[in-house]
Amino acid sequence: MNPLELVPLGTTDVRVTRLGLGLAPLGGLYTPVADQQARDTVERAWDLGIRYFDVAPLYGNGLAERRSGPVLAGKPRDEFTLSTKVGRVLRPGGGDEQDIWAEATGVTPQFDFSAAGVRTSYAESLERLGLDRADLVHLHDPDDHFEQAVTEALPALKTLNVGAISAGMNQAPMLADLVRTGALDCVLLAGRFTLLDQSGADELLPLCASRNVSVIAAGVFNSGLLADPRPGATFDYVPAPAGLIGRAQAIQRVCTRHGVPLRAAAIQFPFTHPAVTCVLVGARTPDEVTDAVAMAGLPIPAVLWKDLRGEGLIA
Repeated sequence: MNPLELVPLGTTDVRVTRLGLGLAPLGGLYTPVADQQARDTVERAWDLGIRYFDVAPLYGNGLAERRSGPVLAGKPRDEFTLSTKVGRVLRPGGGDEQDIWAEATGVTPQFDFSAAGVRTSYAESLERLGLDRADLVHLHDPDDHFEQAVTEALPALKTLNVGAISAGMNQAPMLADLVRTGALDCVLLAGRFTLLDQSGADELLPLCASRNVSVIAAGVFNSGLLADPRPGATFDYVPAPAGLIGRAQAIQRVCTRHGVPLRAAAIQFPFTHPAVTCVLVGARTPDEVTDAVAMAGLPIPAVLWKDLRGEGLIA
C-alpha cells in the first residue's frame, strides 16, 4: 500500500492520504505531551507526506486543537485535509469529563447535538485551531443522542459549507443507521474493524460499499494492544483481559512467521475490505509517525491473511 496516495471520500471532492494522523494523543492521552513535542509530531507527518489530520474538541479538552493548529496554519491550506468533530462543547464544569486526559484545561466537554450546539462547536474548534475552515466534520459519539443527531445535528452540518459530512463512533450498528439517512459522505469507525474486532464488517462496511460511503478506519491498534500485546496493554482504553492478550499474541506469532511486524498488519488489515478508504493512526512523537508511515508501506504477503483466517484468528 502507498500510505501517501490521495483518494477521494465518497463522491465528494475531499481527498485524503491513505494514512491519516489522528491527533488525540497530542491532547495528553494518558500522559502529558509537551507543546514542542506535539508541534514536532505534526511537522514530521507533514514532512513524510501525510496530508490528512483529524482532531476533535474532546481530545485533551481543546489541547490537541491548540497544539496542532499553529503548525497546520503555516502550511498551504489547499494542500491538506482537516477534520474536526461536533456534538460536544467545552465549558467550565462540563458534565461529560473523561479521565484519560492527563492535562487540565479548565474546561470539560458536555454533549450538545442541537443545531445551535453544532454551529457553536464548529466555530469554537476553528478558533482554537486558528484556521478558517475544516474540510470534513464528523458527528462525534451520538450513541445516546440518535434522534437529535438526525433531526438537528445533521441538518446543521449541511449549513456549515464543508466538503464532506461524516459520523465517528466506536460502534457499527448506529453508524449503519446514520448511513441509511443518506446524509453522510463517509464514516469514521473506531476499533470495530481491526485484527481483534471485525464486527464492522457484519453490516456497516457492506452497506457503505453499496452506497459509495467511504470508511475511515481508526483505532486500528485498539488503543494499544495491537501495537504491543503485553500484559498491562490496553484494549479500548481499559486494561485488556488475559484472553484478548493471548489472542493478540497468537496473531503476532503468525505475523512473525511471515516476517511482518504486528504493527504493520494492524495498520494495513482494514484495507482488506474495499469500503475502507483511509486508516487513521494516532501518534504522540515524531518517531511514532515515522514508524506508522513505514509500517503502512511495508509489503505484506497475501498468505498472511490466509493463515490468520485458517487459524481462526480473523473472520
